[in-house]
Amino acid sequence: MYIQRAIEKQVVEDIRTSNKIVIIYGPRQVGKTTLAQRLIKELGLRTLSINADEEKYIDILSSRDFAKINRLISGYELVFIDEAQRIPDIGINLKIIKDRLPGLKLIVTGSSSFELANKIMEPLTGRVWTYNLYPLSILELKNHFNAFQIDEKIEELLIFGAYPEVFTLENWERKQKLLVEISNAYLYKDVLHISKVKYAGKIKKLLQLLSFQIGSEVSISELARQLEINKETVDRYIDLLEKSFIIFRLSGFNRNLRKEVTKMDKIYFYDLGIRNVVIDNLKPLDSRNDVGQLWENFLLVERKKYLSYTKQNASQYFWRLTTGAELDYVEERDGRLYGFEFKYSNKPVSAPKSWLENYQEASFEKIDRKNYLDFVS
Repeated sequence: MYIQRAIEKQVVEDIRTSNKIVIIYGPRQVGKTTLAQRLIKELGLRTLSINADEEKYIDILSSRDFAKINRLISGYELVFIDEAQRIPDIGINLKIIKDRLPGLKLIVTGSSSFELANKIMEPLTGRVWTYNLYPLSILELKNHFNAFQIDEKIEELLIFGAYPEVFTLENWERKQKLLVEISNAYLYKDVLHISKVKYAGKIKKLLQLLSFQIGSEVSISELARQLEINKETVDRYIDLLEKSFIIFRLSGFNRNLRKEVTKMDKIYFYDLGIRNVVIDNLKPLDSRNDVGQLWENFLLVERKKYLSYTKQNASQYFWRLTTGAELDYVEERDGRLYGFEFKYSNKPVSAPKSWLENYQEASFEKIDRKNYLDFVS
């Protein structure tokens, strides 16, 4: 079963109505290649598909020699380059192609946003449309399932995540096997290849430590102590993992109130299946003690997908005072503040008094199993 991706129609329109290069960022196995193949079929153009993992293309597409490049792409209306972060100086070479062949359509995907962005954005300023593709979102699933059916799949999403191939498998044992394979084969591939990380084993240990700290503020100093490396290295590893679409940060909201806590970030996973594999825990929810953490991570990443796909600009934070008052999530959008508390159960929750007193124009809402669909889709 193919789940139509939220960006699909917009990308087709961009390619048909402009000559800008379309760049799609996202982790490996998230469906970028499948999406590109759908786009190619929809567009009906004569297409050259290039997998940059294959060495035979790297020399040509990094050469800065148009004659050499043109021998490869001549006669095509659309060129698709998959995993473009593998190609040295890809940005300069794409600029050469676009300047010499302005009518040629180009789709470029990359699983490592930091590397691809660094190589592309400067030479291609004003020449690109960029998109992020995430694991499947509730926004996308709503086109295929009704609310009751989605609700039935929540446990699977909290345990196995939303990678497309994992989601479409029916058997839980096969889901587990595939998740382990994705984790072992792809999870660290770009981080280790591109950044030449000195202590590869520390990356996995770091992810394990972060997995247990979902919903809590993360101390870089404490992580460094546990990993027996310096704080600068921990910071760099977290940055690499974030830019490789494995984790993301949430910073503390601060309007200069004396007691607001902002020094440490919270860290969440783009996919809960990956998080659960990292700690070797794919047990059902009734056998777990981290359901609240899973629910919080799920809602935050689904909200992140929703805002991205609907092109809404919003700043995202958590909020906490030194006195202990806190909110799981604060969103600043269109000049207004929205506060949220996440609860897997339906028990009533009141807004912190200090939140209401200090931000009188802000709203407050509890997100639970009854109303989460409106929040994420």
